[in-house]
Amino acid sequence: MALSPALAVLVVVYIGCTTWTIWISMTASRMLPSSNFVGLRQYEALFANERWTVSVSNLVIFGTMFMIASLALGFLLAVAIDQRVRAENLLRSIFLYPFSMSFVVTGLVWQWVLNPTFGIERIGKNLGFADFKFDWIVRQDMVIYCLVFAAVWHAAGLVMAIMLAGLRGIDEDIWKAARVDGLPTWRVYVSIVVPMMGASFATASVLMATSVVRLYDLSVAMTNGGPGIASEVPAKFVMDHLFERQNIGLATAAATSMLITVAAVVGPFLYWQSRRRAAAGAH
Repeated sequence: MALSPALAVLVVVYIGCTTWTIWISMTASRMLPSSNFVGLRQYEALFANERWTVSVSNLVIFGTMFMIASLALGFLLAVAIDQRVRAENLLRSIFLYPFSMSFVVTGLVWQWVLNPTFGIERIGKNLGFADFKFDWIVRQDMVIYCLVFAAVWHAAGLVMAIMLAGLRGIDEDIWKAARVDGLPTWRVYVSIVVPMMGASFATASVLMATSVVRLYDLSVAMTNGGPGIASEVPAKFVMDHLFERQNIGLATAAATSMLITVAAVVGPFLYWQSRRRAAAGAH
């Protein structure tokens, strides 16, 4: 009985709205919802739309590089702090500070830093390097990597905190045994520590993957999808067609495509996790 309100919210808000979104994606809805069923015509138009294909390819590039860089940098920062360095609390606060800011603020900060007129390029020229050039943010072939820089800077501190908690949970006797055996430090991390931190890596990966799927505000604040559509992402495609182009049918088709993609990735993982827990419980 106590869970009834939460269950009602789950059914109406989540399942109901998801079902409605899928239904609208199969209608000829434009500015207002319509009941004119057109089947998969919106999806055909979606995947024939160059802006959508560019958005998806950008998200794949961004997501792959962002997750690898965030996990690697966060783990290395955690390893460095785990050496019981001085001013550990201060360093942790400094590394975590970017995560306390919204993606909008992060995007605006990095837009200024990477601006060729008064950012890194201007600083380099003021230091006497007249030929120095760093204009990635205005280049269509490089702008997506600028988003990766900003996102990694924003998220690496969170990954560091998660990894540091995992490192501090490893028994000190393991390190003592490794020293007795004469194993090099890097080998201990690669062969023993990292496998033991599977839960930490999984937690950080899920959080980072969530940030990838809902990437919107960083792209809008930093480049507004430009130059051209070079840094367009699926969430921006959905919002633009939903509110600016008044094409609800195409927008919901894009949103449904994102939902199906996420479910196809997360579903097998959750199934594997449940089988793993069931096997562990049986033993």
